Amino acid sequence: MRLEPLAGDATAVLAAARRMLEGTGPALALGMTGGMPTDVPDGTAVEVPEGTAAVITTSGSTGVPKSVVLSRAALLAGTDATAARIGQGAWLLALPPGYIAGLQVMIRSLRAGCDPILLEGRFDPVAFAEAALAMPPGSYTSLVPAQLQRLLDAAEADDLVAEALRTFAAILVGGQALPLATRERAQDAGARIVRTYGSTETCGGCVYDGVPLQDVRAAIVDGEVRLSGPMLADGYLGDPQLTDAVFVTDDDGRRWYRTGDAGVIDDGVLRIHGRIDNVIVSGGVNVSLDRVERVVRDVAGLAGAVVVGVPDQHWGEASVIVVPRGQALRRSDSAQLDAARQAVADQLGAAARPARLVLVDRLATLPSGKPDREAIRRAVADA
Repeated sequence: MRLEPLAGDATAVLAAARRMLEGTGPALALGMTGGMPTDVPDGTAVEVPEGTAAVITTSGSTGVPKSVVLSRAALLAGTDATAARIGQGAWLLALPPGYIAGLQVMIRSLRAGCDPILLEGRFDPVAFAEAALAMPPGSYTSLVPAQLQRLLDAAEADDLVAEALRTFAAILVGGQALPLATRERAQDAGARIVRTYGSTETCGGCVYDGVPLQDVRAAIVDGEVRLSGPMLADGYLGDPQLTDAVFVTDDDGRRWYRTGDAGVIDDGVLRIHGRIDNVIVSGGVNVSLDRVERVVRDVAGLAGAVVVGVPDQHWGEASVIVVPRGQALRRSDSAQLDAARQAVADQLGAAARPARLVLVDRLATLPSGKPDREAIRRAVADA
């Protein structure tokens, strides 16, 4: 079976997704490099296993590109599990179409018998609101936290944006942790938010508001979150060693995906603590930057902050808060940092306190819309 490279144009991806659902045409190749593995020369034909629907080349914010092989059966399992949890209807696409979240928006809408509404170009709250208000009642959309924050900010001065947020049957929010302050603002605005957790390797979100979707299991092994279900990827194209390391089979023959995330399960609800490997050693103490960032984002004015680790002459490594200059900071920078340091000390201990707060014109982002943590870290370290 052959791959069809697509650059990420929404109309082209939608046409290819339609052919995929019909069982015709080649597999879709999507992602940062047009979906092709980075070591494959342009124009080279690539064969993939029969039943492959898409190969999505992606990476985490600090990782290297990986080409994830997704079967048609896995994609549909993820789509149908979402429908069973939140219902079916038309979807508004506001995410990049070359990534799993955007592709799944298209597939969900097509499976419901509706053409998705496509928003292309730079995300704009007014254009989003106009499209949303033109959709039938009971529609859906999917956003990353930064988009939701922009909509909430715009809604304070624009009644149409505020009304648009209330029209959706559900707004899925994923890609990264949703700050509690943002979630509460959305609830106060009347938006029906569903927090999702998953990855390309699970065909997108497969845990909603901490509860696994149908036929999905979550487990904690040595502190790491593992997921199992019919929506797991086949593996990584051309990398059987990585596939065997990340996708493991237990003694009962059940296949699991090792997420690399730390977490716990309380009363059936999965709670993510952050990346196992996103840790610095500050003064001899291991500090999870993800946990620090979660606490920082709950401080007033810092909901959009990113926390990165940088070398430190005294402590070896230290964490730095990076926040867009345009955010409505209610206090001076020093007072803002003091508030963040106090909150982190109270919840995580004094060793985890951030060393600095840095204002930037804008946060560097990946094509997926997530913060480009490595670029942010480099910029702060070089400053």
